[in-house]
Amino acid sequence: MITGIVVALPEELSTLTARKIAKGQCDFINDTVLVALAGTGSRNAQLAAELLVAQGASQLISWGCAAALNDQLKPGDLTLAKSLVDTDDRQGAEFEISSRWQSHCQSLLAAVLVVHNGALATSKALVGSSANKKQLFVETGACAVDMESVAVAKTAKQHAMPFIAIRAIADPANMDLPLAISAALNTEGDVVLSKLLGYLVRHPGELPGLIKVGLQFKAAQRTLKNVAKLLNEISCFNQAKIV
Repeated sequence: MITGIVVALPEELSTLTARKIAKGQCDFINDTVLVALAGTGSRNAQLAAELLVAQGASQLISWGCAAALNDQLKPGDLTLAKSLVDTDDRQGAEFEISSRWQSHCQSLLAAVLVVHNGALATSKALVGSSANKKQLFVETGACAVDMESVAVAKTAKQHAMPFIAIRAIADPANMDLPLAISAALNTEGDVVLSKLLGYLVRHPGELPGLIKVGLQFKAAQRTLKNVAKLLNEISCFNQAKIV
């Protein structure tokens, strides 16, 4: 059985492997785990998930960082979602996680980390302000938000295969992301270094906020690296006994 993992960013990929994978491509990091570097956003995530399925994946994981909506969560906290909420669907459509796989991961990870459960929201747009995070929390009750998981879950559902989302918190609910981040994004949702540097030249006061974001992202990376140590056990849930 091959596990396919979708990651959006190279920095998230590095929590799984030192191997370099081009955006829009996938590669095996061991005999049974195939990883695709999608780029950010739902369209990129969908294409990456479909690529993984075409290459033989029979179960999918959405892996990476998320923004907290619940103010009890802090950078580095691990979330193992029990359901997904599509914030761009007018009815707020929910997608179920594979309960058996989620339970298996919960048992494994709770032995070494504090695991937070609840709903995970997905948004097509970057949710960067504390006000928008608070509003989304009120509307959905989700504990965190990302930009890819629903697209991966939809692909898994279309192919009748198990899906889970493993996310570590980067920015807390009460934090406004520096405007430099959104200013540096291209139409594909990727940070363009030249745009970022240009913005910082014009707005040097943004630099301390960016440094803080970087430190928080490092905390999320450390958590994901700890989870990755159990990746083989996470992947073979079909052979495990679930109590």
